[in-house]
Amino acid sequence: MNAVVETANFDSLDKQAIYDRLIKASTGFKNNHILATMLASRCVGEGDMPARLGLSAKEYETLMAVHFPMVSLPLSFMAEQTDLAERQDEAEELSVLLSTHALDDTEETHWMVNILVAGCMGGSHLWEDMGFWSRKNLSKMIQDNFPALVTKNDKDMKWKKFFYKQLCIAEGIYVCRSPSCEVCPDYSDCFSPEE
Repeated sequence: MNAVVETANFDSLDKQAIYDRLIKASTGFKNNHILATMLASRCVGEGDMPARLGLSAKEYETLMAVHFPMVSLPLSFMAEQTDLAERQDEAEELSVLLSTHALDDTEETHWMVNILVAGCMGGSHLWEDMGFWSRKNLSKMIQDNFPALVTKNDKDMKWKKFFYKQLCIAEGIYVCRSPSCEVCPDYSDCFSPEE
């Protein structure tokens, strides 16, 4: 068996095959599934995650060594995200929200915060931008890493909308004019299934 998966082998593989190789090489950590899903999607050009999933080069290298130590995944598969410097305040607020509701304060959690913040900078549904294969993958990531947010989101609001609603509430900003979600004419935009 080869100690490192040859990067050239990824050129001809579909998303499922890449995912399978990543999982086969994984180390048993709780986030292996979600990371393999995102990485496999990026390898075939799906999603809108930045290079290295929004992590620094060192963080990405460490994440790969921890989760998929026998895989050398070429960064050429990772699309560059447009410059979001003007959204730095927004990213920092999201980071604080996620960190405050994180399961713990580990390096792994720090990675998940940064990855989720990078996903929120995309322009589509969060689960699609992150390269997940269904909204359930995103919910699993949040359940495993930010369970306090799952408890708060008791009406199953779409995650990206929920995060930004939490930021607005923290600032005392209430932009919705409906007296409650249940009577709002835009209810299905916030709560309908994304799949």
